[in-house]
Amino acid sequence: MGGISYSQLDFELLKLEIREIESLVVKLRESIDGSNTLVEALYVEVHNISIMVSQLESYDKNNVLAVRREIASLRKRLEDCEKNKNNQEPPSINYGSCSHGGIFNISKPFVVQLNYLGFSYRFGGWGKDSFSGANQEVHWVAPLTTDGRMMNIIRFYPSYDNLLLFKGATEKVLTKNLPNNRFDYANCGQGGGVIMFNNSLYYNCYNTRDICKFNVDTNAVERRTLLDATFNNRFSYASSNWQDIDLASDEDGLWVIYSTEENAGYIVIGKLNPLNLTVEQTWMTSQYKLGATNAFMVCGVLYVTRTISTRREEIFYIYDTKTSQEAQVSIILDKMMENVQSLSYNPNDHKLYMYNDGYLVTYNLDFKALPKPVPV
Repeated sequence: MGGISYSQLDFELLKLEIREIESLVVKLRESIDGSNTLVEALYVEVHNISIMVSQLESYDKNNVLAVRREIASLRKRLEDCEKNKNNQEPPSINYGSCSHGGIFNISKPFVVQLNYLGFSYRFGGWGKDSFSGANQEVHWVAPLTTDGRMMNIIRFYPSYDNLLLFKGATEKVLTKNLPNNRFDYANCGQGGGVIMFNNSLYYNCYNTRDICKFNVDTNAVERRTLLDATFNNRFSYASSNWQDIDLASDEDGLWVIYSTEENAGYIVIGKLNPLNLTVEQTWMTSQYKLGATNAFMVCGVLYVTRTISTRREEIFYIYDTKTSQEAQVSIILDKMMENVQSLSYNPNDHKLYMYNDGYLVTYNLDFKALPKPVPV
């Protein structure tokens, strides 16, 4: 406030405070049997503020007081959590099962890190294999070109630690080199609507309405036209261009989210056969695709998001393919950056994977318990 410049000592003191809080949270986690949503949320926020301090130290030394206020708030919440820890019941988790009543809460965002290409690569997708029971060690990251359109290179990291350290990655290049310095982009992807399912990547093929299937082991590419689907930015999401065709997966398998001219730009849900890429069944919704920022599937239910502010998203619309019923809801997602470029669900860990203006972010999902049967 008075023009004082913050020294390296200020940041060292901040880091010391954060380490003390991290130690308290770890001890609190160890003292509780099972999982605890409040404690996990605190742990995520401590992790996020640690990243924030590192960024401030490098780029913006005038916000140290704001960080101190945030740390003070975290300390107060940690104390409250310590007092009430014995009142919390650990939730039961059954991965891969749909024996619940749908999403009722989403955790604070957990920022893994910036994508490996840096700030300029704001568009893309990332995650793990979402096929039930698939290897969950491997993480894939696919930044798009800086204009947000083409997916050309995908990196596969053999473990979470390798992802954090940018080590041991395998790169897959989708462009083919032709004679006379020409290139074939036919197998490249378009937009951030990519998903990994059963060791294959599914995505919208570049400059077409086709769906591509890229086998990670063999590098073979199969494709099939998604009949009547609009493409090339006709009906994308509000916060990300070129995502007219969005691939998704959940406990029930593989899905495609798109629009058609006949349906006037409203979202169409298609159940996709992962072997031959045919659409086995479709559902027409009443939600205009350009009015949404993104969408994902959980247990056959479409969840659609929209922007509330630069720091908040809202799941506001759902469509259940099992009952063909739709509803308006309000489930809030906090976000670190303004724009959501991709959002996908993994049934193996009940997490959302968001590509948020270049940052790799995850969320934990909490589901409603089914009502207990009434004794006869």
